[in-house]
Amino acid sequence: MVGNIKINLWLGLIGFLITFFASIENNLWTTSLFRGVLGFALWFFLAFVLRFVLGILANPAGAATNKPSTPTSSENGQPDSSVDDPSRGGQFDVVTPDQDQELSDLLTPKPTDTVDKGGFAPLNPPKLVSNKQQDPEEMAKAVRHLTQK
Repeated sequence: MVGNIKINLWLGLIGFLITFFASIENNLWTTSLFRGVLGFALWFFLAFVLRFVLGILANPAGAATNKPSTPTSSENGQPDSSVDDPSRGGQFDVVTPDQDQELSDLLTPKPTDTVDKGGFAPLNPPKLVSNKQQDPEEMAKAVRHLTQK
């Protein structure tokens, strides 16, 4: 982090004063004091965030300076030379396996069996039958009966 705790205290005090004087015009002094303390806490916390971000921006290669000075040894007792290698992690080399045969198998149609005894059969529902010619007198009686209830 950049700076020290004095920066947080000064920014908190500025936040307290701004909040207190903005609030004293319309509120009681106790309410303004409470809001000022909340403003102090908020500005104090924001100063920590600001110091953290400035610390990262000021030293973007901070992780590179924290390397161990001696090479570490791997599990088998051999010294690991890749720890201090500056080009480590600079390239990403990936080779995918050939899948030409699998792709051609997927694209070529396979012969299907024409005789499927227990396979899929589309649903054939029975057709609904409706009376096309109905007596108009019967229809009128049904409508009168339904409107009376």
